[in-house]
Amino acid sequence: EVQLQAFGGGLVQAGGFLRLSCATSGFTLGDYAIGWFRQAPGKEREGVSCITSSDGTTYYTDSVKGRFTISWDNAKNTVYLQMNGLKPEDTAVHYCAGDDTGWSALHRMKIAHTPFDYWGQGTQVTVSS
Repeated sequence: EVQLQAFGGGLVQAGGFLRLSCATSGFTLGDYAIGWFRQAPGKEREGVSCITSSDGTTYYTDSVKGRFTISWDNAKNTVYLQMNGLKPEDTAVHYCAGDDTGWSALHRMKIAHTPFDYWGQGTQVTVSS
């Protein structure tokens, strides 16, 4: 059974940083992807970033490029999203998600923010101005 647990949200001032963690279990074979989606009140859910298990290919939505970094600690089965230079528009519930189609899931996130198959609970990120 695939499980994902997200940690690390909080309240921070603009320009500050947070690190989100996604502890994963249940992915055993093949290429899979772990990513972060977010949804702000009144807005559609968007794919923020993603990383594939096979070769570490990453994706970032344009609004976070240069500020966010996604990484994978294989020993801990944990994916991290380091968020620097936070802006008020980053305020949203952030969700950790996984998909066992790997690069295909990354591509679908890139093209259409298509949701993944497996979801963890959300964690609130609030950035004050």
